[in-house]
Amino acid sequence: MTLDPVSSLILDESAGLAGPVLVLDDSGGGLVAALAEQGREVWGYCDDLRDAAAIDPAHRLDSLGDPRVGEARVVLLRLGPSLGALEDYAEQLAAAASGPQHLVAGGRVKHMTPGQNEILARSYAQVRASLGRQKCRVLHASEPSPGPRRWPKHRDEPATGLTVWAHGPVFGGTRLDAGTALLVQALDRGLPPATPGRRALDLGCGSGILASWLAKRGWDAAASDVSRAAVASTLLTAEANGVRIEAVQSDGLLGVPPASLDLIVTNPPFHVGAAKDSTPTLEMIADARAALAPGGEFWCVFNSHLPYLVALHRDIGPTAIVARDR
Repeated sequence: MTLDPVSSLILDESAGLAGPVLVLDDSGGGLVAALAEQGREVWGYCDDLRDAAAIDPAHRLDSLGDPRVGEARVVLLRLGPSLGALEDYAEQLAAAASGPQHLVAGGRVKHMTPGQNEILARSYAQVRASLGRQKCRVLHASEPSPGPRRWPKHRDEPATGLTVWAHGPVFGGTRLDAGTALLVQALDRGLPPATPGRRALDLGCGSGILASWLAKRGWDAAASDVSRAAVASTLLTAEANGVRIEAVQSDGLLGVPPASLDLIVTNPPFHVGAAKDSTPTLEMIADARAALAPGGEFWCVFNSHLPYLVALHRDIGPTAIVARDR
């Protein structure tokens, strides 16, 4: 497998480091595969189940609570847009380390900020940057120095009346983002009252705000997300608000029985990593009609420039814009 410039630089910068290797969020599985071919003892953990599926099961970890995380002497990480995700990972890695540990985190220079150095310095005594190559750079962090855990975090969210919990990788963290806020306002005005047994799904649940909001209003609410951190956050949010939610890690509507849902609500992503990509949401829309029971409704919020309105008409049925903001 050919590695892209970021992964290639991470691999080269870690070449002289000895010991078992842990690779985090290895999209496509290229780094794990390359290290396995070199005969290295290597494991990979991915928050997104689609990335996890690309890693050989013999080298895949399903939890950062696995004892092998603490045994890793080298950790390779691709830097994403979320500072919260980096901080959450750094806290967990430093706390789990059972000996020396060297973190090599790489990204595109245009996506890197001094804040990443500051975050790593909270969990590691030594942090330095490499020389750049092909508009990429890596940060080296060593000498784990764990402090108090900042993640997961929680806050009371006044607009919904919920206490919201979130792990670092979750979109929006504990805040109510503008899209979800508009969707909640529209649901509050236009959603028919729940009756016993009516089942709703928060699709791409994030911190679980929509699922808990629906459960508080009498819906039999479930939630799903490709992110392990999102599912864990949703369960924490549900617990904090005294509601029961079935939350699962799943890719879209895969595994949802036909005609089993009375309501689907979603604030869907339009990025995969740092790249804009509407494909996952278009696939969810295409699958939604089969999952909805007769008379079921699909409520979705999105930026107006995205190509979802035509797909909603085509793949689900009659569609109306019920709310709009700037």
